[in-house]
Amino acid sequence: MSSQPVKSYLWRRVYSRVFKYWVGLAVGTLFLVGVAASQPLLAMLMKPMLDGGFSGDRPHYVWLVPLAIIAIFLVRGIMNFCSDYLLAWVAYNVLADLRAEMFDRLLRLPDTYFKRMGSSVLLNRFVVDAATVMQLGTEVIITLVRETLIVVSLVGVLLYLSWKMTLIALVAFPLSAAIMRIIGRRVRRINRETIAMNGELTKVVSEGIDGQRVIKLFGGYDSEFERFRKINARLRRFAMRNAVASAASAPITQMIAAVALAIVVSTALGQSGSNQITVGGFAAFVTAMIQMLDPLKRLANIANPMQKMLVAAESVFALVDELPEADAGTGELPEPVRGHIEYDRISHRFPDAQAMTLQDVSFTVEPGQTVAFIGRSGSGKTTLMSMLPHFIAPTSGTIRIDGVDIEQLRLANLRAHISLVSQDVVLFDDSIAANVGYGAAHTPSEEEVRRALADANLLEFVASLPQGIHSSVGENAARLSGGQRQRLAIARALIKNAPILILDEATSALDNESERQVQASLERLMKGRTTLVIAHRLSTVQNADRIIVLDQGRIVEQGNHAELLAANGLYAALYRLQFTG
Repeated sequence: MSSQPVKSYLWRRVYSRVFKYWVGLAVGTLFLVGVAASQPLLAMLMKPMLDGGFSGDRPHYVWLVPLAIIAIFLVRGIMNFCSDYLLAWVAYNVLADLRAEMFDRLLRLPDTYFKRMGSSVLLNRFVVDAATVMQLGTEVIITLVRETLIVVSLVGVLLYLSWKMTLIALVAFPLSAAIMRIIGRRVRRINRETIAMNGELTKVVSEGIDGQRVIKLFGGYDSEFERFRKINARLRRFAMRNAVASAASAPITQMIAAVALAIVVSTALGQSGSNQITVGGFAAFVTAMIQMLDPLKRLANIANPMQKMLVAAESVFALVDELPEADAGTGELPEPVRGHIEYDRISHRFPDAQAMTLQDVSFTVEPGQTVAFIGRSGSGKTTLMSMLPHFIAPTSGTIRIDGVDIEQLRLANLRAHISLVSQDVVLFDDSIAANVGYGAAHTPSEEEVRRALADANLLEFVASLPQGIHSSVGENAARLSGGQRQRLAIARALIKNAPILILDEATSALDNESERQVQASLERLMKGRTTLVIAHRLSTVQNADRIIVLDQGRIVEQGNHAELLAANGLYAALYRLQFTG
């Protein structure tokens, strides 16, 4: 796709959203037209003032002309305010809509997208790029409409005063347009590189904030500062290239205008001898020409914000256009859900991976059973569990719940019957009660929240807080310990009361005391539920109904703890490594 169609496509997409608020846009534009129409009046006042006012022929001009000047500026000021307010109202409404559209799409994107894209790039699109699109989009439309109308109205005045001199002045326009086109292409390329580098800067700063303890403990200050310095320096170079391109446009345009003005002055002096133009007429003509310089300068400089807007729009619409998570199913699990799970010949290969992650994996979990998955890192345990809520789709094979292929189910219905407690607990910067009740089918009462916290061995701690269950957990649950975060996640799963439970390394990062408390909470949570457990600590899975041992994407052993020890295979080797190594 060539550059011109891309630009037209982006313009259409940006302003199709703007025209949703066409009433505010239309009224604001009408005020802009009024501002533009009033501009030539100042030039037109020069002719009667010089030809009649200073000669004394019309004494009433002494008070009429000053009053006219005040009236013009008063009306222009009111119309300027109204147009700026209305167009800002349109812009901020469109920005809110655009961000809502982006966030809606973000929440519906597949799990693989978030692994491919860094969080800093996504944040940059929301915070910087979306605001840039609307801020500069508004600036562009105001400048184009207002300054173009001013130039057109002033050209009309010039033609009225002297068409010959006007034709000479208009020679400057094609030259200026050609120069702006050349500069615009360079500015767009620079802005595209700047946006990409802004994403890198956000990433480095974000990692510096999140990893500040690691940086301090491992002496990473110099290396992190050097990363930041290089990106910061590149951004400075891009900004200077942009500044050079922008700074060059105005002097070039003004020089062309100055040459045209010099020729006009020469022509006017020649015409004055033959009485073709009066002093007042010449003064009005020159005033109108000078008034054109500022609008022409702003139109010349519009290339920079326009190209910035288009590059930011490319980034924003790249997110909006991402394909959402596939949700082709239309069915629902028959109630009540028993929790019978069947993996039938499941295989999986990640895109661009050379080896299969999973190969021909089959097993069945009966309702209420606890099945644990053990294996070395990279054996496919997490991938296998990520397939049940359909975060990852198998390359081949079928997964069934209560005999229904999960591909036939609506994602919302499938996930409503699954709870997850993982090592990396995600809690939101809200109250404890809000986090416990998050995702529940109904808004839980305070009594239900307290009961879930009690079952998760956390009520005593929460009761000691000044605001109890209404206390905030802080950003990333920074006000809670690791064990408390895990138990809060367990309380959340208890409230959801789903028949299927996935435990992904739920106690692996805890100390012995925290693990004991969390394990007691998990036992309450697992009661009566079909539970799939991933664990590295074999002590946490010894009581499982069945243990499945994976190696290089295949099931190599399965049985209970005693059976697998007696078999003296991989499980027994891992057990000895942990408890006697």
